[in-house]
Amino acid sequence: MTALPTRKLEAYRYADIAALGDVWDTLAVPETTRIAAQQKLQQIWLPSDDDVQVRRAEITLAEGASAHIFALNTASRYGRYEIDVTLSDGAHFELNAAIIGSGSTTLEIVTTVRHIGIGGTSKQIIRNILGGTATGSYLGKVAVARGAQQTDSEQSVKAMLLSRGATANAKPELEIYADDVKCAHGATVGELDREQLFYAAARGLNPATARALLLEGFVGGLWDDLDDDAIRTAASAALRAIA
Repeated sequence: MTALPTRKLEAYRYADIAALGDVWDTLAVPETTRIAAQQKLQQIWLPSDDDVQVRRAEITLAEGASAHIFALNTASRYGRYEIDVTLSDGAHFELNAAIIGSGSTTLEIVTTVRHIGIGGTSKQIIRNILGGTATGSYLGKVAVARGAQQTDSEQSVKAMLLSRGATANAKPELEIYADDVKCAHGATVGELDREQLFYAAARGLNPATARALLLEGFVGGLWDDLDDDAIRTAASAALRAIA
């Protein structure tokens, strides 16, 4: 196993190195998945009961293949998801992920999306909800190689802070070596709308229920393409606990 990383490495800039050290010696190598031409992969990443959770994946998409990951990161002490994806001609990658944390937890999603073929598309939608002194971070790099023309890539990161002590970090990054591409990213940080909370309270909802409903609306669209309710149920439980 390689040496424990430090915060000098950009990918571990916001990491909880002490928590990572507790699992580093037994940390599995990245899951390696190769998707054949025109084939589809769908994965749901659910949190476990462990207070420190790290999952890493390397995915290679052949021509016309696609991968869609739905992820929920709610580890009580430290949670880190790393995803490295390589897209060939006409391949598509999509990530819908939510970070929900309170207390003093540190939660991260770190992605590298490599477009090496013509006409590849990728879309990443990340939603953070943070209370207490929790820290939630998204570091997402999109690298477009020379010759990867007609690439279309999007990154959307939004964070909702429920307390003054919570922190959201967002670092979407583009590295483009082709000239016929469409790449965009955006990041916002905000708080719950007080007018919406007042509106809900005026209709008889108690403050905790009103907050939970608004928060569920903030992340609910992430799961629209899923028939499986497991991630919705887990997200709803985490939101009601934090509200």
